[in-house]
Amino acid sequence: MYDYFGKGPDSLKVVEYLKAENAYLDTMMSDTKKLQADLYTEMKARIKEKDESVPVFKNGYYYYSRTEDGKQYYKLCRKKGSLQADEEILLDVDKMAEGHAYFGVEGFTVSENNKLLAYGIDEVSRRQYTIYIKNLETGEILKDAVENTEGNPCWASDNKNIFYTSKNPVTLLSEKIKRHTLGSDASADEIVYNEKDKSNYISIGKSKNNKYIFITSEATMSSELWMIDADKPSSKFKVFQPRMKDVLYEVIPLNDKFLIRTNKHDAENFKLMECPLDKTGKTNWKEVIHNRSDVLLESIEEFKEFIVISERKNGLVKMRIRKLQDNSEYYIDFAEPSYLAYVDENPEYNSTVFRYGYSSLITPHSIYDYNMIDKSRKLMKQEEVLGGYNSADYVTERLFASANDGTKVPVSIVYKKGFKKDGNAPLLLYGYGSYGAIIDAGFNSVRLSLLNRGFAFAIAHIRGGQEMGRQWYEDGKMMKKKNTFADFINCAEFLVKEKYTSKEHLYANGGSAGGLLMGAVINMAPDLWHGVIADVPFVDVVNTMLDENIPLTTNEFDEWGNPKNKDAYFYMKSYSPYENIEKKNYPNLLVTTGLHDSQVQYFEPAKWVAKLREMKTDKNVLLLRTNMEFGHGGASGRFDYLKEEALSYAFLFNLEGINK
Repeated sequence: MYDYFGKGPDSLKVVEYLKAENAYLDTMMSDTKKLQADLYTEMKARIKEKDESVPVFKNGYYYYSRTEDGKQYYKLCRKKGSLQADEEILLDVDKMAEGHAYFGVEGFTVSENNKLLAYGIDEVSRRQYTIYIKNLETGEILKDAVENTEGNPCWASDNKNIFYTSKNPVTLLSEKIKRHTLGSDASADEIVYNEKDKSNYISIGKSKNNKYIFITSEATMSSELWMIDADKPSSKFKVFQPRMKDVLYEVIPLNDKFLIRTNKHDAENFKLMECPLDKTGKTNWKEVIHNRSDVLLESIEEFKEFIVISERKNGLVKMRIRKLQDNSEYYIDFAEPSYLAYVDENPEYNSTVFRYGYSSLITPHSIYDYNMIDKSRKLMKQEEVLGGYNSADYVTERLFASANDGTKVPVSIVYKKGFKKDGNAPLLLYGYGSYGAIIDAGFNSVRLSLLNRGFAFAIAHIRGGQEMGRQWYEDGKMMKKKNTFADFINCAEFLVKEKYTSKEHLYANGGSAGGLLMGAVINMAPDLWHGVIADVPFVDVVNTMLDENIPLTTNEFDEWGNPKNKDAYFYMKSYSPYENIEKKNYPNLLVTTGLHDSQVQYFEPAKWVAKLREMKTDKNVLLLRTNMEFGHGGASGRFDYLKEEALSYAFLFNLEGINK
């Protein structure tokens, strides 16, 4: 198969093949053209085109972005000292993106003197960013241009040096941290850190209190931090605590000590420790919050007088406010049965106001400012859904399905009032289940086009994620990966049994590692689904994990296993979607990919579809859509992605006989 597809995206045969598949899709979906156009218009009409983010205060300025009618991107702005001050446009991304099919901007970072802005640009969608620096006083873009980076520059306190993560141009792995001095040639930038272990991701950033610059090197099972004083950019980085086998840790600097969130000493759900500023080694770590079997310690947000402790119990986020002076504490209350709550932007260390985000399957995304002293809460903004939306018209539930081994798997579901649980309604089940990623039940205005046409939408919070604690992740990776697939199938069977839907009306969707999930479940239970949408799917597990020149491979041996190990090889081979295609009936399938995808190379879904065409014994639809201009994350414009959504929904509606 590899010979046919050539050796790169420039291969003429590859392009011809992918264009032929696109043409076939267009032909097969031709009777839905008007429906797709109507869906795009309908989805777009719900979005407030002229809008503005909630301003964030940092170092004397209020920062925000705003969008304009008809524009695909945005303008990054600030006001000095007061929201009544004159607006200063830092970057007009709408103008910058003109003439580009794809335009990504990453890592806006302003120097401490507020005069310089560093940022990264990707014009291809390969996640390879060139860092530029703008003089905010003159508007000049400096001659400094640092290529092939992760795109998240970090300023030293001297306003003259930036640190950044340099990528290997072939594997796209982040391998080096470099320091660039303004006005110098980037080719001479000093390497301040070189990661030797190809399983580790590396990054660099400044602490919230602006005192330290940290390099983080982290693999799936271990991490290590290096640090310098932010006032001394030429100093040598020193290790906080050398990496330890199977130990993850992260550091949160306060004014008088370091906090450490870690799983050291088998603290599976993590614990919080502390150490003095001048004694950072593990022998000086003292426990502050102990490990709990039923509570995952997710993160710490630090302030001068408070810390906010984000926890997860029974799959739901809890936020605990602790006053540092006396360790008194309390929880913020969230009322709905299933929801998404998260720490929003809180860049100001001295603030006593904590900003968080909240949403549910029926509650639009909301931003709150919470006064940690008097416990008052202020709604700063709620996503406005144009055209009239009433949350009371919809119902959300949180259910539990039983897995094969008796484990209870949460399922979040939403549908419009009037939905009948008689087995005749269509339902779209979404899943991911990898990397410990948590899929919370958040709002999506696009989804209303599904619900308003009688569909229910459900999320299966399967193992491989971390919704129910760290063990939930451990039980869905490596040699336990098949739990992820079995859980998803069990959730689907549960929804059929409870008459939310039936096999004739059940659909599934997942992307990337969730695309692997889609590939696995159609092999394992092909007759359970009427249709499946697999977006940028990771479906050729064995071959990909054997090729260390492909991005992500070496980083992910602790997620999937290293196929050079015999047991891992045969276990991966037993579930890899490409390896397990058989001569049998498969459901209707829509597969999407991007020619420039840096995470899951386009040839994986292409060869998977080709083999399915060769092997399947049914007459169901099999479509491959390759976006010839975008990569793993899809379109960069705020409306372009709606065309992809409209295609996916039209695919589902066509199978259900819904034509408007």
